Amino acid sequence: MKMNSSKNRMGKAYQLFFGTLANETRLTLINTLRQKPLNVTQICENTGFEQSLVSHHLKMLEYHGMVFKKEQGKFRYYTVNEKTIKPLLEFIDAHMKEYCCKILAGKR
Repeated sequence: MKMNSSKNRMGKAYQLFFGTLANETRLTLINTLRQKPLNVTQICENTGFEQSLVSHHLKMLEYHGMVFKKEQGKFRYYTVNEKTIKPLLEFIDAHMKEYCCKILAGKR
């Protein structure tokens, strides 16, 4: 019984993790922040998203440990989690280039 509970918990954790990344707005924010730390105004300028939308999704990303914020003066700068998310995205990039981009181009 204990093993099923642990498996169930991990399954829900996977859903939580991939569900967070599956949102197009959050994915755009993460990819924007991969370049360098940015504040909300800069993120809005880079993405064209409204401030309230960006703030809402950054809160979710921060809650799930995918981005972190650092206060500098009156600004909060957001960065991608360098320890876990950034390396994971690099693996995903390699996979997408090898498979997904070829599928989209009709070459697979």
